[in-house]
Amino acid sequence: MRIAVPKEHTPLDQRVAMTPQSIKRLASDEVQFVVESGAGLGASFTDDEYRDVGAEIVQDPKALFERADVVTKINSPVKREDGTDEVELIPSGALFLAQMRPHENADVLKRLAERGVTSFSMELMPRTTLAQRMDCLSAFSTVAGYMAVVRGAEAGSKFFPMLTTAAGTIPPANVFIIGAGVAGLQAIATARRLGAVVEGFDIRPETKEQVQSLGATFVEWEGASDEMQTEGGYAKEVSAEEEEREQQLLANHIAKSDVVVTTALVPGRPAPKLISEEMVKGMRPGSVIVDLAAETGGNCELTVKGDVVERHGVLILGQTDLAASLPVHGSLMFGRIVSVLLQHIMNEESKIVIDLDDEITAAIAVTHDGNVRYQQ
Repeated sequence: MRIAVPKEHTPLDQRVAMTPQSIKRLASDEVQFVVESGAGLGASFTDDEYRDVGAEIVQDPKALFERADVVTKINSPVKREDGTDEVELIPSGALFLAQMRPHENADVLKRLAERGVTSFSMELMPRTTLAQRMDCLSAFSTVAGYMAVVRGAEAGSKFFPMLTTAAGTIPPANVFIIGAGVAGLQAIATARRLGAVVEGFDIRPETKEQVQSLGATFVEWEGASDEMQTEGGYAKEVSAEEEEREQQLLANHIAKSDVVVTTALVPGRPAPKLISEEMVKGMRPGSVIVDLAAETGGNCELTVKGDVVERHGVLILGQTDLAASLPVHGSLMFGRIVSVLLQHIMNEESKIVIDLDDEITAAIAVTHDGNVRYQQ
């Protein structure tokens, strides 16, 4: 089996799908790797490190893709700056693994299906015990949650911890985290490590214990119930009436916060609007909002996708590169995930077996046998 690892050509993404460490786990006489020259440099992995674990290094993208049984990337296939179309390079009958963003890339899925490519969208991995080690969404949410607080602290105008100085005692910053999923919990943990006073909010009452275990105060909402969670573990979309009551509660806590991190997402839908312009006006000048939902429209009405803006004296960070902003650890995590997944779908002869009766394969296979399987 021949596994190809191309260089990423998505802006601001320096990660690589397979690291030398992950290749070393899988490489054998039956499993060979071919890596595009320079693919790992953005994540501090050199071509020589790949050669040392037995990978072949190639310069030409066409030579990289040809005869590949598996192609793995961080992101969906793209058209490169030189006009090279990665979809056209993936061989018919090959398996393609990446974060596909299928709800945004219907045309890519259609073209892959027409080429006879089986593609796995890694972020659709089910949240089950068996699939836990293959969950790239949780891995990259960990990065995003951590970096949200780091960037919020950098953009803010206050120390996070309480300090006793010759000039007097400086009180700690107040940080409010909206959403207690993987990203939110990592944001809470990071803000607490930095010494801030932290509050956390989620419409799912079962998250209360998790928030409190990290040393934060859980903000209770009377509308919270056990029915607010999907089978996949995500928060459900609330009604317009419930959203209005939720915003009234949030407004009071946002107004006294120095940094607010929002992480609320509804899979396959635009992000819920939780912070209105009026709520932003109620914040102190110099406060910061870090909107981790900017990619899907933002939790704040004033968020600008991919940009940092100042509105009513408040900095609003809508940057969409946070999950990719730690390329070394991000690559190491994704490489391990791909390694585990490949081991899961390989038979004893190191051949790929596409078994749609397998719960993991069925959940992530978005194209197969000439058809688009993904349904939004």
